[in-house]
Amino acid sequence: MKRMMPFIGVELNVVSYREKLVSILGGAISIGLLVWICREVIDPAGAVYVIASMAASAVLVFAVPHGPLSQPWPVLAGHGLSAAIGVLCARLLGHGWLAAGVAVGVSIGAMHQLRCIHPPGGATALTAVIGGEAIHRMGFSFVLWPVLTNAAILLGVALVFNWPFVWRRYPVGFARNRGVQRPVAPGEGDAHADIVKALKTIDSFIDVHEADLMDLARMIAREREVRVSAARKPGPRIG
Repeated sequence: MKRMMPFIGVELNVVSYREKLVSILGGAISIGLLVWICREVIDPAGAVYVIASMAASAVLVFAVPHGPLSQPWPVLAGHGLSAAIGVLCARLLGHGWLAAGVAVGVSIGAMHQLRCIHPPGGATALTAVIGGEAIHRMGFSFVLWPVLTNAAILLGVALVFNWPFVWRRYPVGFARNRGVQRPVAPGEGDAHADIVKALKTIDSFIDVHEADLMDLARMIAREREVRVSAARKPGPRIG
């Protein structure tokens, strides 16, 4: 079974039960509040327009709060841009398979180009094409309401909910470094350039924030130093 894990994509997940519980509560509270605000504050029928892709965004924002795909720019721009592309495709190509495919494909390319990759954005683009007559009648106003309004509410809840947890404050720039820091050694002054070079070599999007990536590199280096130091210690003398 262990040999098959890399091929079927079983993730390395070593987070604590505390962190998992926080993620569960965050997702539940955010979607509950989003539906309540849309229905009770904005419009009595507003809950109808809470698009399903926001639930996928909640998974990213609360389960992977420091991931690049979860940050405010990808959430807002990924949803908003994809919604606009979906509406445009629906107007030009209709509401069939061709418009659906083009909307999602072009949204992926646009999110790549503008550095706002957010997977739920693909679902938003698809909703604009095949979401039904009520959404089609909204035209480009669909982008502002409900899409960007939903996304803004979700981000607001994420900011407030995650703030008490210093290790996972959102966005990632607010999080206190939970890693063990050490002074930057000679030759390590341009870590950003090293990371960029390594990522270009891989040539694939990695869903880890740069700050967390550097923390991991420091921790790995520290663990190796500890092991090397332990191996070099002389053993007890006999006799």
